[in-house]
Amino acid sequence: MRWQTGRRRSWRRGTRRWWGGFAAGLIVIVLWKGILLINAQRDIKETKIEEIESALVKAPDESIGEQVSPQPSETDRKGSGNGPNGDVDTGSKGNSLTEYERTRVQVFLTADKRIETLPIELYVRGVIAAEMPVEFELEALKAQAIAARTYIYRRLAAGERITPPSGGAADVTDTVQNQVYLSLNKLLSRWNGAEREANLNKLNRAVEETKGQIITYKGEPIEAAFFSTSNGYTENASDYWQIDVPYLQSVASPWDKEISPRYKETVTMKLGDFADKLGVKKSAARSMRILETTEGKRIKTVAVGGKTLSGREVREKLGLASSQFSWAIQDDEITFTTFGYGHGVGMSQWGADGMAKNGIGAVQIVTHYYSGTKVEQASKLPLSALVLQQRSRLLGAGG
Repeated sequence: MRWQTGRRRSWRRGTRRWWGGFAAGLIVIVLWKGILLINAQRDIKETKIEEIESALVKAPDESIGEQVSPQPSETDRKGSGNGPNGDVDTGSKGNSLTEYERTRVQVFLTADKRIETLPIELYVRGVIAAEMPVEFELEALKAQAIAARTYIYRRLAAGERITPPSGGAADVTDTVQNQVYLSLNKLLSRWNGAEREANLNKLNRAVEETKGQIITYKGEPIEAAFFSTSNGYTENASDYWQIDVPYLQSVASPWDKEISPRYKETVTMKLGDFADKLGVKKSAARSMRILETTEGKRIKTVAVGGKTLSGREVREKLGLASSQFSWAIQDDEITFTTFGYGHGVGMSQWGADGMAKNGIGAVQIVTHYYSGTKVEQASKLPLSALVLQQRSRLLGAGG
């Protein structure tokens, strides 16, 4: 009996041990599968991001310089460019990267307080995304790409640098101090799903179809100023900045009025605020008058309170949208009505979209707004290779 009891106890202990081992093994299997599932999901997520980078965003060190040029637009085929048949020479396609394709831009990200270094074409894409609505026509986005690329190339060629508050050195900031730029992380988080894929693809097309193209005047990259909305005309640089630039001259821009939400605005302020901002007496508002207007139909000078102020001064001191304005006074308030948005010099972005909606190509758009200019390959400009080689050595030494 004692033997049987002991045997039963032994059998029960063995059974418990077996079930305990089975449960432990089951737990290990479940945990291991969970770990594998988490890793698989993470790998899938990372793979999707990598696919976006490589297929849509383009991996910076692998595909730049080896991309296949898409078919030209109908406008380009009809002769919108500057080549003998209206085409822009896009340069030779090789299997190795040129000096231009190795060019990196150092951007100081003001919010993150860090410097991001990336290929010039990816920088251009970040500027387009930040400076122009992605809903604009592709040819307008391409025009913006050419202008943005011209700005940064001119700056790099001149060796212009900034010293961020956090130390070190960079080429540009990501603000209006230079060109507004959207980093890759912010770009990927701006949209979701199919919308993100479509918008990134559109931005990439704008960059790829204009790759290396910059605007030149007499063989030199121009100061490619641009702004939001015209009043029907662009402004002479000499009238706004007091600098006579041959390619920044007033041209007609009739497209803005019909499509831009910023074409006409009104702002009302107290007469006391108006006087304080202009540094005149409150009563001076009632005697303010226009003295001169510019070729771009904006106000050049006004007389107010014994002062002569430029239209730019009035615009900036009062925070107006444009230097074309009219005003009306009622009781203790003055209401300004403005036409256009921005300084008015160079390319109108809404005007570019209007031109694109009318079937006009990117090259024609930029050469319309920048008088007497051409669109050329940056890599073919005199001394560009030497400049970029020096640039590469600078970054290689730590900038």
